[in-house]
Amino acid sequence: MTEKPAKKNIPRMQFEYDSIPPKPAVEPPLPVSDAARNHVPNPYINSKLVHEKIAEIRSRASNPDKGFNMDYGQKADLYPASYPHFVRGRDSLREHITKLFTSRIAMYDGAMGTMIQNYSKRNKLEEEEYRGDRFKEWSCNVKGNNDMLSITQPHVIQGIYREYLEIGGSDLIGTNTFSSTTIAQADYEMEAYAYELNYESARLAREVCDEVTAKDPTKPRFVAGAIGPTNRTGSISPSVEDPSVRNVDFDELVEAYFEQVVGLVDGGCDILMVETIFDTLNAKAAVYAIGEFLEMTGIDMPLFISGTLVDQSGRTLSGQTGEAFYASIRHSKPMCVGLNCALGANHMVPFVERLSKCVECFVHVYSNAGLPNAMGGYDETPDDMAEGNKVFFENGWLNMVGGCCGSTPPHIKAIREMAEKFEPRKLPDVGRPKMWLSGLEDLVVDDVHNHLGLPFLNVGERCNIAGSIRFKKLMMAGDYATAMDIAKHQVEDGAHVIDINVDDGMLDGVAAMQKFVKIAITEPEVSKVPFMLDASKFEIVMAGLKWCQGKPIVNSISLKVGEEKFIEHATLLRKHGAAVVVMAFDEEGQAATEDEKVRICKRSYDILINKVRFPPEDIIFDPNVLTI
Repeated sequence: MTEKPAKKNIPRMQFEYDSIPPKPAVEPPLPVSDAARNHVPNPYINSKLVHEKIAEIRSRASNPDKGFNMDYGQKADLYPASYPHFVRGRDSLREHITKLFTSRIAMYDGAMGTMIQNYSKRNKLEEEEYRGDRFKEWSCNVKGNNDMLSITQPHVIQGIYREYLEIGGSDLIGTNTFSSTTIAQADYEMEAYAYELNYESARLAREVCDEVTAKDPTKPRFVAGAIGPTNRTGSISPSVEDPSVRNVDFDELVEAYFEQVVGLVDGGCDILMVETIFDTLNAKAAVYAIGEFLEMTGIDMPLFISGTLVDQSGRTLSGQTGEAFYASIRHSKPMCVGLNCALGANHMVPFVERLSKCVECFVHVYSNAGLPNAMGGYDETPDDMAEGNKVFFENGWLNMVGGCCGSTPPHIKAIREMAEKFEPRKLPDVGRPKMWLSGLEDLVVDDVHNHLGLPFLNVGERCNIAGSIRFKKLMMAGDYATAMDIAKHQVEDGAHVIDINVDDGMLDGVAAMQKFVKIAITEPEVSKVPFMLDASKFEIVMAGLKWCQGKPIVNSISLKVGEEKFIEHATLLRKHGAAVVVMAFDEEGQAATEDEKVRICKRSYDILINKVRFPPEDIIFDPNVLTI
């Protein structure tokens, strides 16, 4: 039996923009704000950040001293006005980090939990010490709540910060706030202390960084506000019986992260670090909250994001590859993206290489000191860990490096001494942008060919009530399991994207969209491809979008609702990172002639680009070319 010849892919039609040569990048992609685009220095006068939502969080803060300091600006002449010196309020941190990360491999710190454990081996650190005087009569056990030590044992936490700066030589240190959200603190009944935990941890780090910087102003030290993943997941069901169940939703995550950000910034942090992300939906909620905070305040603050690939499959706990993880959060325009935790450096090599090849900004790694031993400890010595990280430096994959579980200041010192021998990763050249979607796996639309070898993106339309009588009957009957089989078959048959539409007058569209998407993202055979969230009502689209950990397409918006509402819808979609289909409708109705189609599409495009700052590569036009 002769084998069928492999299908030959037909090249995509080339346009003038395809021949534009890539240009060298001078900095990572910039966020949409004027402050970021113009490199406006952060004044660090946080008392002037008085948006009502921020003021409300401060008003219920648990801090005993209600007149606590929130301002950290420095005199402009404190240090010389040239790199590598840095003065808060005078210099752009975005510019400084770009110079630092392109001149040498910068150093992050190591594990906080490991250092607390090590301290407890030499000193008494039991329930009594965790409680301190202030929480002596607390209603439940709090030992293990490491974040509260910033309040009850500040000298311990500040001592750890100092060791990483002085012994390790860290340029940046993360705050002791991995679990300082209302969600995570619920385990200890300390939700009301979330703001204070973040404020105090950041304040302690700020004090030590300034103290160490003053000794050598040519090596300024910075505070990264550590924002952990919480102990709940937006993409994973806690119920084995019902895949649509969740123990947290997007809006709850956003609220918790927003409060954490306010506390971190008021405490004096320089950078926001969303870290140890094992569920990208949680990360999307965190960057959404950060985006809202920066929009409300008008300041520029660099964002770093760190994912966690849980095993040798190279996927997050919620199933995404490293490339899909990046595609899902790149809309937030982080300055630095990388990986941390779960694995030792040796096990991270293929995943760091792949991430380094696709990430448009700076790249970091802070791995564990190997894999945990039978006792839950870590065996790699400082020299072992430095040698394990060497491959990253030799290949030019990193701009920043540190350590996670099991690492200590001597580990960071050894890694730093190894890193000093190598050059940092070069930012990739900037070519023309391409639409980059993701489910569990990433998908660059321009590079796609279908099963016939044609350069087309196949959208599966059988999970659309208007496109399948069978799907409609299943949805009306509430048979989501069988409806999911339709989605699986479409992917098996070559669909690159799955369209989801539950528009029907007899169906609760919001509830149906939410339930279908929540179940679909737990099915790897379905969720490996991106979704197209399709609805005539915008609230149905948003209901689905808040459950998508990947980067979907939204179908659709148009000027039919008026320019003001069009801008409002488009802005929300940009903040959530969705691509969008724009219909050729305006206030007058559907475009019928060629001239009308061009006029409306051009007007829509100009509004999206100039007023919304929507990424041009994420815009799809539907000029109403209907079937006959």
